[in-house]
Amino acid sequence: MIWVSRERFEELVAEALDTIPPELAHAMRNVAVFAEDVPDDPHLLGLYVGVPLTERTTHYAGVLPDRIMIYRSTICGMCHTEEQVVDEVRKTVVHEVAHHFGIDDERLDELGY
Repeated sequence: MIWVSRERFEELVAEALDTIPPELAHAMRNVAVFAEDVPDDPHLLGLYVGVPLTERTTHYAGVLPDRIMIYRSTICGMCHTEEQVVDEVRKTVVHEVAHHFGIDDERLDELGY
């Protein structure tokens, strides 16, 4: 296990978001991404909470932003080097952003996420 500071973990999440292709980043709507310390479920690396873009209708209005949480304790707990943390943060960010676009876990597994 390796432990990275909260500040460094937030940087890693921001850097992972920066690797999302611009055309996809511009398509993200009404979503906020957070680096969190501890999940309610100790097995979660990340969590998407919201209405995926593919499920939004004309009735989608006046709602709070969707949330993506990336969990430091779980990711650090499974990694042995900071390089592994970097890789896992990126993979987790991509996974949760994919949920925002309506891609389910089965398809993400097929893609290696």
